[in-house]
Amino acid sequence: MIGRYRVVQRLGSGAFATVWLAEDDVLDSMVAIKVLADNWAHHPDVRARFEQEAQVLRRADSERLVRVHDFGELPDGRPYQVMTYAAGGTLAERLEQGPMPVGAALRTATDIAQAVTVLHESGVLHRDLKPSNVLFDTVRGAERVLVADLGLAKEIAQASGFTVAAGTPGYMAPEQSLPGGGLDERADVHAIGAMTYQMLTGRTPVLRAPVAPSKLRPGIPRQLDRVVLRALDADRNRRWESAAAFAAALDISVPKRKRRFARRAGRLLGATLALAAIAATAGATVPDATPPSWVRVTDSTRTISLSVPEQWGRQLHDSGWDSVDGQRPGLHVSADLNAGDAPGVFAGLGAPETPRHEDCTRLPERRVVAAGRAGVAQRWTGCEAAYTEVLLEGVYIQITQVDGKDRTDEVLRTLRLGVS
Repeated sequence: MIGRYRVVQRLGSGAFATVWLAEDDVLDSMVAIKVLADNWAHHPDVRARFEQEAQVLRRADSERLVRVHDFGELPDGRPYQVMTYAAGGTLAERLEQGPMPVGAALRTATDIAQAVTVLHESGVLHRDLKPSNVLFDTVRGAERVLVADLGLAKEIAQASGFTVAAGTPGYMAPEQSLPGGGLDERADVHAIGAMTYQMLTGRTPVLRAPVAPSKLRPGIPRQLDRVVLRALDADRNRRWESAAAFAAALDISVPKRKRRFARRAGRLLGATLALAAIAATAGATVPDATPPSWVRVTDSTRTISLSVPEQWGRQLHDSGWDSVDGQRPGLHVSADLNAGDAPGVFAGLGAPETPRHEDCTRLPERRVVAAGRAGVAQRWTGCEAAYTEVLLEGVYIQITQVDGKDRTDEVLRTLRLGVS
């Protein structure tokens, strides 16, 4: 036990602290408890920094930052913080798999920049932004990015008085290695830029002379190169002036992919509601058609039905689309309907406008049969996601996948038309 919290397991340890997963039996929730290491607990400066971290997080109190819910001391004198438990792991863990899809990388980078903006508006520099300090959690069915570990954070008002170099090589700005050099918000902008670079290319940038991301990953727009490299400029006077400015630049650096639906205000469900509704109706609609751990979705007119992996089924738009033939029945199910590169499936009656997948590699088309209708499947790879477009007799389907596995045939086997 740590205070009233029942320890479940250790989540990780660092040079200064250990983090434990614990259960709050009073509030029936999981929490993360950060305990200062015994060898540092009696160092006044380290202890003060640990307490300051909790105070900063409590003062900022933002959904974009890890929240501190409680602070206490163990019988042996070690202080501890009770914080938000983020069950989705860290950005460092995701980067172990290599570069991220471009859209996912930009969304994550924008979220980090917006979180850091909250810190800056609270008068605080983070000074140690890196992938292990970026966490993921799911709230009401939507993934949320959280910035954590403010152990090196300092008030901006004291930035000119820093006397000790602090930060993590590969992410810290050049001026952070110069004691007494003075810091401002642009030091954190450099770190966000370094993480963005790593999410796009799979590697950290070379200090002072980074190669453009598009040189390491063909297909990245030149405008995005310019945005990221400006954040990494060794001369802070040429960087983005704030995290907010960097976030805004990222948002407009890549053209958004859009799909034309009949009613944009159609139903959009989060993970819990969507999966609960599907589970309640799917099995009776089309018996034995849904593979294990997949979910079935149906459009609002009950004309089109298909199944997708459960993790793709977080959000659903079921109210039709504008085909070249006019408004027709259709559905779009995805892990994130607002992201062009999130895994998911669009299916609709009618034909689309000529699709464009710039910077993608077109693979040879092949013949397919689904729901008793013949057609062709065309796969595109080498861009932020892999796309398969299927043209059947009177039906258009687009499948977006990001994990390298092609599930086109599995999805097509579940397609049913006229299910009402």
